[in-house]
Amino acid sequence: MTDVSVPFRAGQEGYAGFRIPAVVATNKGTLLAFCEGRVDSAADHGHIDIVLKRSTDGGRTWGPLRIAASNGKNLAGNPAPVVLDTGRILLAHVRAAAGATEADILRGRISDADGRRVWVQHSDDDGVTWSRPKEITAQVKKPGWRWYATTPGHAIQLRSGRVLVPGNHTLPPTGTDTGAEARYNSGHCLLSDDRGETWHLGYLDENTDGYINVNETTAAELPDGRVYFNTRNDSPSPGNRADAHSGDGGRTLVKPFRPQAGLTTPVCEASVLQLRDPDLLLFSAPADPAARALMTIRASGDGGTTWRKALSVDGLPAAYSDLVRVDHGTVGLLYETGDFSAYETITFRRVPVTRLT
Repeated sequence: MTDVSVPFRAGQEGYAGFRIPAVVATNKGTLLAFCEGRVDSAADHGHIDIVLKRSTDGGRTWGPLRIAASNGKNLAGNPAPVVLDTGRILLAHVRAAAGATEADILRGRISDADGRRVWVQHSDDDGVTWSRPKEITAQVKKPGWRWYATTPGHAIQLRSGRVLVPGNHTLPPTGTDTGAEARYNSGHCLLSDDRGETWHLGYLDENTDGYINVNETTAAELPDGRVYFNTRNDSPSPGNRADAHSGDGGRTLVKPFRPQAGLTTPVCEASVLQLRDPDLLLFSAPADPAARALMTIRASGDGGTTWRKALSVDGLPAAYSDLVRVDHGTVGLLYETGDFSAYETITFRRVPVTRLT
């Protein structure tokens, strides 16, 4: 038995590269590892599919590559899967024209039809097959928003039944230069109270003073019912992370996002996961402050107020990641890594819970 496996390797299975991992465990115990399969290059735009592999042995081995979401030769990306109490797996994601670069979207040069639009689909057979996608852009993206992304990483279902998908967007610049780049990332979340049939926006954090730039965001429900949000922060505030809490299931924030200087990371996506037994909030991200390297799991026993290092995986390049509870004694880490670049593989690592406590 091995504790490390490699479900995705760049340049194989018809894709130049694989990015943006997300992982969930179904109610039957199957692990579903999702990511973007980038056909022609490692770029964030172009022909991109959402692909997945299934594991029925806790992430030790993986089945064949499947396409969960395709947008022809255009982009389907930012997979945000969540397993519902009914057993259904929801997959929220974004779609865009292949030629819609982030720079052009930020400058308002891409039409709404070709820009970032929001879709959802589902699987009722443990991730083997997927429904036709349904567009929900009008429900969760305000007119004028330019860039838009779901998560990256897994979404969550709260104990109330509400589905919550963290997201981020940009606003157009104020003033007369409508073609300028939107400089301020902003945060929001998508909420559904009918298990994905209809959607609405939750909190908005649109801080335009440049101190906090809410970007890619991850969420967990704490044992006391609050929702904890942790975000990539591209700004001059201390460190590269910020966090916030919601007391009403993501509808509003108790306070706006504030710097979380207790987490040393480069500018990069991260993941959080709340364990119930033991009561422990986990955080995964690179730990080198200046480079995407040194994948590390941190732990908090006070709902994200303070953090300690729980496990340094290795000293290699590493970037995006996602955490999952595999079974009572095991946590899984799906993350981008490689010997010479963080984007050579998406690797899965089984971690005993006892190593984190």
